[in-house]
Amino acid sequence: MALDLMYITNQPEIAKLASEAGVNRIFVDMEYIGKDIRQANLDTVQNHHTIDDIKEIHQLRLAAQTMARINPIYEHSIQEINESIEAGAEILMLPYFKNPREVKTFVDAVQGRAKVSLLLETKEAVENLPEIVAISGIDEIHIGLNDLHLSYGNQFMFEPMTNGLVEHIVAIIKSSPIKRFGIGGISRLGTGKVPAEMIICEHYRLGSSQTILSRSFLNLEHQFDLNQAETIFQQGVAEIREFEAEIAQKDDLFYDNAHQKLVQAIADVVGN
Repeated sequence: MALDLMYITNQPEIAKLASEAGVNRIFVDMEYIGKDIRQANLDTVQNHHTIDDIKEIHQLRLAAQTMARINPIYEHSIQEINESIEAGAEILMLPYFKNPREVKTFVDAVQGRAKVSLLLETKEAVENLPEIVAISGIDEIHIGLNDLHLSYGNQFMFEPMTNGLVEHIVAIIKSSPIKRFGIGGISRLGTGKVPAEMIICEHYRLGSSQTILSRSFLNLEHQFDLNQAETIFQQGVAEIREFEAEIAQKDDLFYDNAHQKLVQAIADVVGN
């Protein structure tokens, strides 16, 4: 069960390097509505990618799938959805939804022309999740830790992975017809406030299918030499795959112990 790895970029040369290294999805990010307000105090990025970026990435004909995140449902959503699909988006993601009506609007507009991915990142969406997962046409749900931890007033992005919230969400998804889900993002092995290895173990414990390679995996604000970027992708993805192969056959005791280590590591970050 290798995780599907996603990388956010609208740069063709970077998308090509990522795909060649084994990244499964190139993620074009058009979401901007409301994001600057709710993530004002976080070290996050508003990408402002465009429909033309989807088209340019799709025309590369990479092994990686072309994925696009649109804006939350608003007055021009139908147009944005149609244009994204026409431009070549194979997977379309709806962010920051709160209720079944928004999800139904999205699913009905996609009309099966692309895979439907929901980015679950609000307290209201969690509360409405049993009704949401009953909507036909949802292919996957991705648990977005950035906004989700803010929605619940947590101090640290990874807290929902150890305070019972993610497990609660996963239980609802697993009880539905959807089954496929992902969680947050990871950096390169051996890096991050909480090491990526611990996060990957939790993905495997929960049965997650996918994750995003975070900005810290390859920060293009600080690194744009293509040769170095290629090395980072090739080595970074290979190390993740080697680690996955190492833990894939571990037993429940291993994952329980790994979870307890994760709980402690996150508690230490919050405490500091």
